[in-house]
Amino acid sequence: MKQSEIFLYTLHDPPADAEVPSHKLLAQAGFIQKLAAGIYSYTPAMWRVLSKISAIVREEMDRARPEHERAGAQELMMPILQPRGIWDESGRWNRYVQDGILFHFTDRKDSEVCLGPTHEEVITKIADCYISSYKQLPVNLYQIQTKFRDEIRPRFGLMRGREFIMKDAYSFDIDEAGLDKSYAAMDAAYRDVFRRCGLDFMSVEADSGAIGGSGSSEFIVTADTGEDLFIICDETGYASNQESAVAQVPPGGDGGSPEALENVSTPGAKTIEDLTAFFKLPADRFIKTLFYKAVYPDREEHVCVLIRGDLEINEVKLVNELAALGVELAEDKAVQSFTGAEVGFAGPVGLKADVVMLADESVAAMKNAITGANRTDEHIKNVNPGRDFDMPKTLDLRLARAGDLAVPRNDAEAALPAEKLKLRETRGIEVGHIFKLGDKYSSAMQATYTAENGKPVAFQMGCYGIGVSRVAAAAIEQNHDEKGMIWPLPIAPWQVHLVCVNPKRDDQREVADKLYQELQDAGVEVLYDDRTVSAGIKFNDSDLIGLPLRITVGRDAAEGQVEFSVRKNTADKSKISVAEAAAKVAAAMA
Repeated sequence: MKQSEIFLYTLHDPPADAEVPSHKLLAQAGFIQKLAAGIYSYTPAMWRVLSKISAIVREEMDRARPEHERAGAQELMMPILQPRGIWDESGRWNRYVQDGILFHFTDRKDSEVCLGPTHEEVITKIADCYISSYKQLPVNLYQIQTKFRDEIRPRFGLMRGREFIMKDAYSFDIDEAGLDKSYAAMDAAYRDVFRRCGLDFMSVEADSGAIGGSGSSEFIVTADTGEDLFIICDETGYASNQESAVAQVPPGGDGGSPEALENVSTPGAKTIEDLTAFFKLPADRFIKTLFYKAVYPDREEHVCVLIRGDLEINEVKLVNELAALGVELAEDKAVQSFTGAEVGFAGPVGLKADVVMLADESVAAMKNAITGANRTDEHIKNVNPGRDFDMPKTLDLRLARAGDLAVPRNDAEAALPAEKLKLRETRGIEVGHIFKLGDKYSSAMQATYTAENGKPVAFQMGCYGIGVSRVAAAAIEQNHDEKGMIWPLPIAPWQVHLVCVNPKRDDQREVADKLYQELQDAGVEVLYDDRTVSAGIKFNDSDLIGLPLRITVGRDAAEGQVEFSVRKNTADKSKISVAEAAAKVAAAMA
């Protein structure tokens, strides 16, 4: 394709609001154009990238996986517009509205509808309509479609948009063993997709969130600009999104042999920072008493949560424990009504508030802790759980963090020295997510098949998503330099950038035209810069656009030579004869 003819126009500078490399470079290179916050147009060059990613996804979805006893998935297309009724059946309407991410409105007939952020309800209706017998199972159906989520803060270009392209697949099986096979087949397919797209990725444990189900894994592309934080143990291979990560309780909180309670005046000391300075003790000697408001479809309730002072509550774990739509810290007025004191002086000793109380595991072993006294400007020393207050239900409610120790999963890991179990943090971009839904949707929506014994049974379901547009952005986050993008070969809009430095010179233009034809005849995708602009503009644009390979036809064309270079390694440049150029390209692409 000739650059003088294609709709591809680079900008002098990236947009002022662009924060991450992929947003800056895709916009500056003329691949995407912002229409509104989180809403982008894809120019022809970007559409070529997205089409290539989609083609790879389709090939891997369609491919049979005999090692997992699964045929390939089948593509379909479902409506973007969805009625509220099916979301009420599944019980998700209120959760998504509470989260604030559902585009929903009322049509001319006063019926509530939404723009689909996902399609579990729709696909369940399809399966219930057409699948009547166990003989029709297993089945896996997928689509590649635009999705909509009303993100509170759309940012980072294609990384967190309000409109995006996604592949979503849904499997139906007769039992959990079948679901395990479908899940394993999709896990293998996802690994092949991301490997073929040229991404450096890993699979990690994840929280199922509003999708639900019994288990899930995320596929992440490691990048410093990633919004998600992941917890990893290099020795054991444990990896998880921080939202669902588990770790051993860090040492701390032991204040020695139990002593008598002692009230202490602590004027103005409300925070852990205030208290560590006042008592000259580390944060692990304090018990934090936090009040949360839990939101349910039909009500709101308050809950009191205890945790050691040096640790933080993982609100995702708290939501899952409470089976709530969401949680948020209680308002000051509510806390004061529960404790009779200003915020900052709450504690479990003598607390008479009629609320559910939970405790993180870190609290159970504490000795001679310090807590609020439920009186303004007072704290209590030498508080011992079980002696001075009844221990509530105890579970893991804390955020795992770097430096914590991984929980051993087998005898071999249990035998490792502590140093080998240390966790580290890394940032990444979620590009895929797979879920075991079980019968969450099929039971709620009464979607069944007739089993071999003649009885109706709810489908065992899985769902599997890939962010097609996010894969493109993630590829650039991993592959760029100060000059521009560096596209992985399999998803590059073109494979070769053929640059004719001065097309006004017959010798250069003739050589470039000849190579253009030869490469196209060989099946190579070529972007031919035949524009009559300066060499500086051409080279800057070429670096910015970032095609994997470049052939430069310049002053040496008269001697039958051109320059061959690899974008990923700017030092990898060589002069070659025109006759060997096509072979050089073929070898580099092999």
